[in-house]
Amino acid sequence: MSLRVLHRAVMSTLATSSLVLFLAVASNIYGAVFARLGTATLITETMLSLPVSPMMMIVILMLVIFILGWPLEWPAIVLIFVPIFLPVVQELAGSLIPGVDEQQVLVWFCTLTAVNLQTAFLSPPVAMAAYYLKGVAPEWDLADIYNGMLQFMVLQCIGLLIVLFFPETALWLPRVLFGS
Repeated sequence: MSLRVLHRAVMSTLATSSLVLFLAVASNIYGAVFARLGTATLITETMLSLPVSPMMMIVILMLVIFILGWPLEWPAIVLIFVPIFLPVVQELAGSLIPGVDEQQVLVWFCTLTAVNLQTAFLSPPVAMAAYYLKGVAPEWDLADIYNGMLQFMVLQCIGLLIVLFFPETALWLPRVLFGS
């Protein structure tokens, strides 16, 4: 540990933090313009007018988020796309999980989104996590990394299906901690 190493660490942290904050500010500006032009409302109304069940709409949203998880990092998806999808989920909240209020449905949806994004980062064709691991362990073969990640991706898919079809798995702990 030296002042030079500390300086490099601080500068690297500053650059990364600035990038994330810039992304947050830019996505908020984008979202404000997007909402002001009425596009978010148009997308919400269009999605709600599709002749599909509420659960099928959640599956469609999860599929879109999964595909977006290949080329995009999670902050971009969470800051830009999730706010577009939330009004759809809020509108469907009453019919998604019987006897559960809107706030709990949003907790469930956000849990689904988090598990879904993690699954997308493990899945080909892009599998961002594989490239992160390859950067840390360059001597490992990328095919071996993919094979190792496949097992975790299967577990992630099972976990995603459990949270999707058994919402109580995502809602139990918040109820215990915060009451219902």
